[in-house]
Amino acid sequence: MSVHASLADAPTTAAGADPGSGRYDGASMDAIQQHYDLSNDFYALWLGGSMAYSCAMWSDPEDDLDSAQLRKFDYLIEGARATGARRVLDVGCGWGGLMERLAGAHQVKQVVGLTLSDSQAEWVRARASDGIEVHVQNWLDHTPTEPYDAIISIGAFEHFAREGLSRSARVAAYREFFARARGWLPAGGRIAIQTNIKGNNARMDRQTVRDLLFIIERIFTESEIPDLAEVIQGSERIFDVVSVRNDPDHYARTCAEWLAGLQRNRERALELVGPEQVTDYERYLSATVGHFERRHLGLARLVLEAV
Repeated sequence: MSVHASLADAPTTAAGADPGSGRYDGASMDAIQQHYDLSNDFYALWLGGSMAYSCAMWSDPEDDLDSAQLRKFDYLIEGARATGARRVLDVGCGWGGLMERLAGAHQVKQVVGLTLSDSQAEWVRARASDGIEVHVQNWLDHTPTEPYDAIISIGAFEHFAREGLSRSARVAAYREFFARARGWLPAGGRIAIQTNIKGNNARMDRQTVRDLLFIIERIFTESEIPDLAEVIQGSERIFDVVSVRNDPDHYARTCAEWLAGLQRNRERALELVGPEQVTDYERYLSATVGHFERRHLGLARLVLEAV
């Protein structure tokens, strides 16, 4: 599903150099808001107490969704060496679960979150602990007043390159992000990223193809899931790779939990968003379980260190 290019095809940006043209090749604010501004109350029916709309980290069969989401937060926070930090940036902060974990259990003094969703920002502001601030702002427009000690981004990278771009254009978009992130960190500062990635199983039946096209057209418009190699290529000579793990089974289980939660609360969901949206989300979540189980999709958790 992707066009492969050699590493030499990627544009380069040295640390400290101008981060790029400023061209944004990711999903538009309209596309983001179409999805994430659907209804805070609707998402609260099935995302769990943390309101984390991203893959959890499961430990054993007895785990529940909330504890698995907190384990995911802790893994990425510790990987970024953000515990006890003075300033941490959350790119794509969602409904603020990671920010609350940083400010609370990990005693970060100031947590800044970026989102393109007005509804998410309203949710965060209504519940924010001391030291948490949220901005409805693209990372491309973000100009911090002082550096961050660490950066974490969960479930946002999929929106950094618009669907239909060539591989080289996607890598250029990712490189733009990494160059800017490097400018916000000290030498040795870390960024922790969690993102869906394309899987290694290219064999798809017709229903799988139809479901993937449905998700692109009806659920996550204008967005493109990267290859893991594209993410790493975009970071080369800006960040060193500290660790990478791929957890597709964790996302299959997470989506199954979300689907069960939506179905438990289906009557209320119908009241909030109507039958068409509920049916679309049931199809999307059910199909996505299979995509991860069959390795058409993967789930990467990366820790990178600024050079």
